[in-house]
Amino acid sequence: MKRRIAVDLSVLRDNRPLRRLISGELISGLGSQAALVAIPYQVYTLTKSPALVGLLGIVELLPIVICSLFAGAIADRVERRKLMFGAQLAIAASATVLAAISFAEDPPVLLIYLLAALLAGGSTVDNVTRSAVVPALAGDRLRAALSVSYGLHQVAAVVGPGIGGLMIAAVGIGSAYTIQAAGFLLMLGITVTLPRLDPAPTDTEHPPILQSIREGLTFVRRNSALMGSFAADLVAMTFGMPRALFAVLALTVFDAGASGTGLLYASVSAGAVVGALTTGWVEHARWLGRVVIGAVAVWGLAIAGAGFMPSIWPAAALLAIAGAADSVSAVCRSIINQSVTPEELRGRMSATFMLVVTSGPRLGDLESGIAASLTTAGVAVVSGGLACVAGIALIAVLFPALIAYDGRQSVVP
Repeated sequence: MKRRIAVDLSVLRDNRPLRRLISGELISGLGSQAALVAIPYQVYTLTKSPALVGLLGIVELLPIVICSLFAGAIADRVERRKLMFGAQLAIAASATVLAAISFAEDPPVLLIYLLAALLAGGSTVDNVTRSAVVPALAGDRLRAALSVSYGLHQVAAVVGPGIGGLMIAAVGIGSAYTIQAAGFLLMLGITVTLPRLDPAPTDTEHPPILQSIREGLTFVRRNSALMGSFAADLVAMTFGMPRALFAVLALTVFDAGASGTGLLYASVSAGAVVGALTTGWVEHARWLGRVVIGAVAVWGLAIAGAGFMPSIWPAAALLAIAGAADSVSAVCRSIINQSVTPEELRGRMSATFMLVVTSGPRLGDLESGIAASLTTAGVAVVSGGLACVAGIALIAVLFPALIAYDGRQSVVP
């Protein structure tokens, strides 16, 4: 069989509902990524404190934890399109308020933290629900659908920060939030055009919500390959994702301002786009767990190298390499996670997955912010990357089922 390199885009041409969902994700993602630049940049310009920028991670973590767990259980028992719509409406409203207070100038930092927490909660519910929907829409084209979805998400992550940085420099911070609000208003229109997205049918009555959450967590805990996959991502993002320091590096090390901040964010995602859209080979890969281990190690080494760089362009190049490695890891992890999970548990598994994916970077924000306050931004980036490499080596030892995962056999309908 001839092995593809480019991801198979025909899955979008052949599946209209999936095409709508992923197109909406691309549109709303542009706005979310623009705001991703705006919030830490705004906090740093108001406070001049790396530690307070890092505190954003903890402020966002609590709603992420709560919303992940409850959204997963609810997504396994209600019509999922309605759940997505409510979350998207909350995001659009929060972004609108952020835009309004930012254009008014000198907004209270406490209010920015509160609205950032609301955005984090709404985004978590939306992401958890969509993650549970994609396998149902994709059918036997799951690997291609996940690769395309992740690749286009990274396209938004490249373009969005660039737009955000340029808009902040030209118009002001409020413009980035305006883009996010507009993107999710468009997403709302797309969501209502989707077909009904009912959960898997069941012959028994749904258990109480807390028991349902516990069942999902028990399933994840008992599956060693899943646990290893989640642990790999948590280590990579907690120690190796220095995004909270991008504004600090751009302003104090590289003297590149808001546009430089956007470049650093976009560099990771630019590499991730290339990595994701050239994962056609993953459709036929067998030892996906081993690929994950290797990709996370490359991620950590590239991040550490970026911390040594004295100017922005070499640092951006290494961040792009890191992003490409992260894409390979993310696509492989998503395939493992969805393949070993039955349909009736996909909402709750996706909740745990989203909890790990979104909380890891927030913990990384705190870790890198504290490390930079105690040392320097460059030292914090280098030490975090090296800690990531050490962590993934430990995971390879602790979770042998991840190394042994066989993608040709571990498939659940």
